[in-house]
Amino acid sequence: MSREAAGRTVLVVDDDDALRMLCRVNLELDGYRVLEAATVDEAAAHTESERVDVVLLDVRLGDTSQGGLALLDRLPAGEHGPAVALLTGSIDRSRFTQPDRVAAVISKPFALEELADVVRRLAASV
Repeated sequence: MSREAAGRTVLVVDDDDALRMLCRVNLELDGYRVLEAATVDEAAAHTESERVDVVLLDVRLGDTSQGGLALLDRLPAGEHGPAVALLTGSIDRSRFTQPDRVAAVISKPFALEELADVVRRLAASV
């Protein structure tokens, strides 16, 4: 278990069950506690009831017109807010303006080592 993982909770928000499971299994092997959500409402409920340190958020979540970005306004703000990394396979990163609440963007498909590196960096920052 890495020092960054100790006591840290990661919330994986994606409507793809297989991707959520892949992230969960790999992050748990690194020592993180991992929660999963398939919708913005499920994700918001987790952040209201539990301390979440890092959110991995799918941009193209299918349950709202804004997609996963709708969750950003529902997350705790300030020092109690989680670090957010967007997961996307559809954004041209050269044209994407990253919202202030977003600390990283991970392009799909991604290498598991890239995912681990981003989560490790974000967990160390909170």
